[in-house]
Amino acid sequence: MGNLSKYEKILIALFLLSLPFLNPWVRGDGVGYYALARAPLILHNLDFRNDWAHANASFRMFHFDSRGNIDPKQFTTTGHLNNHFSVGPAILWMPFLIVAHAIVKTADAFGAQIVADGFSRPYLVAMAVGTAIYGFVALFISFRLARKYVAEKWAFLATLAIWLASSLPVYMYFNPSWSHAQSAFMVTIFIWYWLRTLNSRTPVQWIVLGGIGGLMMDVYYINGVILFLPFAESMNQYGLAISRRSGSLVGSTLLRNILFSLTLFVAFLPTLVTKKIIYGSFFDFGYGVPWYWSSPAFFKAAFSSDHGFLVWTPVLILAVSGLVLLNWRERTLARYFVALFLLYLYAIGCYSDWDGISSFGNRFFVSLTPLFVIGLASFFGWLATVLHEKTAIRAVGFAVVFLIALNLGLIFQWGMHLIPPRGPVSLRAAARNEIAVVPVMAADVMKSYFTRRSGMMKQIEKQDVRELNLNDSSDLP
Repeated sequence: MGNLSKYEKILIALFLLSLPFLNPWVRGDGVGYYALARAPLILHNLDFRNDWAHANASFRMFHFDSRGNIDPKQFTTTGHLNNHFSVGPAILWMPFLIVAHAIVKTADAFGAQIVADGFSRPYLVAMAVGTAIYGFVALFISFRLARKYVAEKWAFLATLAIWLASSLPVYMYFNPSWSHAQSAFMVTIFIWYWLRTLNSRTPVQWIVLGGIGGLMMDVYYINGVILFLPFAESMNQYGLAISRRSGSLVGSTLLRNILFSLTLFVAFLPTLVTKKIIYGSFFDFGYGVPWYWSSPAFFKAAFSSDHGFLVWTPVLILAVSGLVLLNWRERTLARYFVALFLLYLYAIGCYSDWDGISSFGNRFFVSLTPLFVIGLASFFGWLATVLHEKTAIRAVGFAVVFLIALNLGLIFQWGMHLIPPRGPVSLRAAARNEIAVVPVMAADVMKSYFTRRSGMMKQIEKQDVRELNLNDSSDLP
């Protein structure tokens, strides 16, 4: 700890203090993600039937028939359950789950009688702790990246704001079995290593970057968009080689790209092999929803009340603005990051479920956590150049506190179903709840969260099932 700055020590302390908020449960999409870790660890295969049987009620209602049996349509041609979720989170969880499994086995040898099935609490706590650690490491590294471009205090405040005023806390603490915190971690590692080796990357470093990139896509497929960074860098190198008429530079760049691509492919093999086992084809990913490349919901993904990320998490308005303002300090890097952000936004807008269905904010954008931390720090740094130092500190401090309070209140509303978790929300009703409802309910709900969390989660699940049934009924002719 001696080599850590005071801000780094504060971040670590805050993370440790936040761990009691962890909610070790497997729910929704998390059922599919966690099954890809539990089944190989416990059963040494990809039989997910027990995972489906242990799933939450709102998951089961779409996967079981009226008699309580798994719907035969859920099975693929290979006889496996249709689990289209990515294998990357399972890979990242595995070290934590192996330790939990060893502890459970050892404890059982001494008479503890803990069920070593992957569903008992030690396994779920290990999974949740792993998710939280990956989310925090993403923030910590993003902070270190941001302070290269602005004063450390601005990087620190930006990290706090993205940590607590974006969609990240929902998937870092409340829904840890989903993939988004791990996705933020892998994107952060990729960008960190790409920046660390930019313009001087050796062949071995290109190989390492390819390995990181493959695992990044194992975790979340849309993260393939992040590969734009080395692609754009390579295009610049080819352009430079052509302008210099340097065949050797073309050849060396091509060799490095080949090494990168081969390693990327090898690191992505866990996904391809898993799909081959489940679906019978390396390239059948199990998603039946279409992509509309010519008519993206570009502006809806950003501004719609149906989980538009700028509407639900307004801190990202400042973060995106800061990416543009970064041009003042690091022109080339700003252009890379702005282009990447726009490309990612376009890709999400092309997806038919661009709103994330059941999502806090737009969960897809959690992957861009390092860009948002850097962008927000850049915005704060810019603000310090146009205001007096003390005024800037007061303005930024107030903004961070306000945006965090606003976001935590909205998370509260979303979790307690004061606003619908799916579809558009009334911004007027959400604003009214922030003032009139959340302060009244918060103390009792937080007490329940810490004293009888299991019962509270069951009540939330029952409410979710009721709303899904109502929505199904309203769709009837």
